[in-house]
Amino acid sequence: MDKTRQLRLAKDAMDRDWADPGLDLDAVAAHAGYSRYHFVRVFKAVYGQTPGQYLTHRRIERAEEYLRAANLTVTEICHLVGFSSLGTFSAKFKTRTGLSPSEYREKHVGRGAALIPGCYAMLWAGGFRQREDLVRPEPGESNSGEAR
Repeated sequence: MDKTRQLRLAKDAMDRDWADPGLDLDAVAAHAGYSRYHFVRVFKAVYGQTPGQYLTHRRIERAEEYLRAANLTVTEICHLVGFSSLGTFSAKFKTRTGLSPSEYREKHVGRGAALIPGCYAMLWAGGFRQREDLVRPEPGESNSGEAR
């Protein structure tokens, strides 16, 4: 497989899984078949930025969309786009856009359609996680699935 195709596979993984907070350099480098250090050098040579910078850019783009369109708190958006720290999210957002997330929302909300209710935005984005233990047992079954 040629170098460009390998890098595109890794970039596609970042484009697809940008919201996954567990997406790390090792996982992305594995998509390209490189060690993490060689991957960073090759990715930057081809795309002009490091994989981390690219992934942050994608996450900030999505956060901008949510801030303009969804009725979610900044903290909910922070976690929804894959950041685990509100402080890091806010700092990177401001560096990229020149505005804090709250300032960005104030500037852009009201210029388009009504805000999407937060519950719909979270459902669409996969923000609601289903857990097996939250499923109610059928009448006559215990939580382990065995009949009483």
